[in-house]
Amino acid sequence: MTRRQIFIILGGAVAIIIVLLVFGGSGGIPTRARLVIWGVYDEPVVFQEIIDNYVKANKHITIEYHKKSFTNYEQELINAFAADTGPDIWLIHNTWLPKHKDKIKEMPSDLFSFNIYQDTFADIVDRDLLEDGKIYGAPLYIDTLALFYNKDLLNSAGITSPPKTWEDLIEDLDKLVVRNQWGGIDRAGVALGTAENINRSTDILSLLMLQNGTKMVSDDKKRAEINQSIYLGGETYYPGQDALRFYTEFSNPTKRAYTWNRQMPYSVDAFIEGKTAMMINYSHHIPTIKERAPYLNFDVSPVPQIEGREFDISYANYWAFTVSKKTKAITEAWKFLLYLANKDVAKKYLEITKRPAARKDLIEWQKDDDELGVFAKQGLTARSWYQVDSNTIETILADSIKDIVLGKSTIQQSIETAVDKINLLME
Repeated sequence: MTRRQIFIILGGAVAIIIVLLVFGGSGGIPTRARLVIWGVYDEPVVFQEIIDNYVKANKHITIEYHKKSFTNYEQELINAFAADTGPDIWLIHNTWLPKHKDKIKEMPSDLFSFNIYQDTFADIVDRDLLEDGKIYGAPLYIDTLALFYNKDLLNSAGITSPPKTWEDLIEDLDKLVVRNQWGGIDRAGVALGTAENINRSTDILSLLMLQNGTKMVSDDKKRAEINQSIYLGGETYYPGQDALRFYTEFSNPTKRAYTWNRQMPYSVDAFIEGKTAMMINYSHHIPTIKERAPYLNFDVSPVPQIEGREFDISYANYWAFTVSKKTKAITEAWKFLLYLANKDVAKKYLEITKRPAARKDLIEWQKDDDELGVFAKQGLTARSWYQVDSNTIETILADSIKDIVLGKSTIQQSIETAVDKINLLME
């Protein structure tokens, strides 16, 4: 082999190395990536066209979506990550970041502006999924609690519009509750007051606490403060206790608000069967109600507020996609999530799933929708609170409600017990 041939071969090898170094990691020649996505409620068909379109434009990517059962989803995730078989992209509940942050790889800062991200989504996303200038999730929707009401029952009672405030709601109960000859409740005015037969009872309690000005946790997020007092207008109040008392009075036979008890059917069933005129719930129950009771004449209005307050507060419950810390394709995974959260793609998702929007521009598009407009607009006023373990806290709050309903403890005792249990979780 001549010296000239040797130089040509070496030169070619160097050129190949340079190309690989310059383009292999920077996107010039994209590295092949396989992304596995785990979801909960959406069937694969929901994402199929979206995924197909993305893969056509990014031929180095393959994407698989797997729907998991909600019942054991969280435990399956934990087991899979421990065995290094977890997904690249997965769904987190809006309350899960404190519990599962160690499993999440935040969005690379060079992919998207933090400030633009804040401006894109409703403010609740900032509180739930952004921390210390880092982005941990991309939501496609935000659901909120709203008031479902039976139009025929309200019309028959002479009630011309659903209650806008909690005070209005209690006034309406006088016209809606039907009692039998023994004083029992044949038809409730609203499904409130207990834990075990009310769907999302602890979310409703959290809503009442937040509306009432309760500080849920300390500033350093190290202890619960739902038992703490506030000083307002020269008087001391205990907003957490007041909210718990107000909620449980709907199941207290000695109170004017009494309209519900532990013997009533499950709240969703009761509403479908016409055994309660109103319930507070999320938008995802609309298809269930229509399927099970196609002739039920019902509608939805904003969740009641406290009279005289300067601004409204609703309560959020939603899921967001995030990226696993163990994925080998961090950038590609986040690029796909940015594509998924893009206005046009997210709009297509919402049209398929009939869910209320998370993006502000899509809230504007959806706000006059007959079914989802109420929920979409409430996304702008939605709140949640920092929970180190939302499942356990749900049980703790439900137990507080039960203890009061059964007469096992006073309001103060019940809330102090709840705080002690939550603080143990936060240690």
